[in-house]
Amino acid sequence: MEETIASPETAHIPKQRGDSLLESAVRYAEERHWEVFPGTWLEAADGVLRCSCGLSACPLPGAHPARDDWATQATGSATVTRRMWARQPNASILLPTGRTFDAIDVPESAGFLALARMERMELTLGPVTVTPDRRMLFFVLPGASLKVPSLVRGLGWSPSSLDLTALGEGAYVAAPPTRYGSRGAVQWARRPTPANRWLPDAEELISPLSYACGRDR
Repeated sequence: MEETIASPETAHIPKQRGDSLLESAVRYAEERHWEVFPGTWLEAADGVLRCSCGLSACPLPGAHPARDDWATQATGSATVTRRMWARQPNASILLPTGRTFDAIDVPESAGFLALARMERMELTLGPVTVTPDRRMLFFVLPGASLKVPSLVRGLGWSPSSLDLTALGEGAYVAAPPTRYGSRGAVQWARRPTPANRWLPDAEELISPLSYACGRDR
């Protein structure tokens, strides 16, 4: 069983398996039926890691789409996935939201607080990632991006007052073991398993997430 920690002060990320980017991308397509597409990658130049896009000030080095038509490039085919990562084994793994899942994006400190509360409440949880820039993303059923603002208002918060965003159609998330520059890799706080194949609705998680973000302001 995977461990998650109640507070960000003592937060420990479970040790990740050493799968390659290709193996991980194929597994997401084959086992989870998530669509995947290859993004940019990191290149070493003069001892410094830089994004393959060529921008010296790239805000997400090695973890953003490499093509403007990325939305049409995404595939759920394991065969096509193998072919794409065989061409560029270092490409980041990006997952489009708004298709098989949406993602609720919150600060890491609020995310761990909410995660501990959700587990005490025995809520059904989907996969959760932690990013090197200290964000947590909770995977939920598609449609969350449309519902979350009104759900937050229903709890008495102004959506603009909370650092909480729902990513849906037209957006994407980076999946483990994608790296962000020199900051480290995306990791699972709650790994995809057969037990969490069925994702929760945003409505089930929005109260503890909003409460945690409100405390985190």
